[in-house]
Amino acid sequence: MAQTSVNFRMDEQLKKNVEDICQKMGMSLTTALTVFCRKVEQERRIPFEITAEAADPFYSESNMRYLEQQMADYKAGRMKLVEHDLIEE
Repeated sequence: MAQTSVNFRMDEQLKKNVEDICQKMGMSLTTALTVFCRKVEQERRIPFEITAEAADPFYSESNMRYLEQQMADYKAGRMKLVEHDLIEE
């Protein structure tokens, strides 16, 4: 089977992180991307779910707005901070 090169741009840190993960699984990034492409070819779809909403509710749009408002209030001195006892389990 003839081989071809594919070039594309990706965030440098993302590439390094994924390469490290692939190495721990005993494969290169090239092998991992080839596996992905084979799966797309076989299933004729992206082999995982892609959604507009974050899976973790912490990162939901409404929670991000809430946290940003809390941070703005804190920076503006409008937030009342109170001390509390630590809970030990």
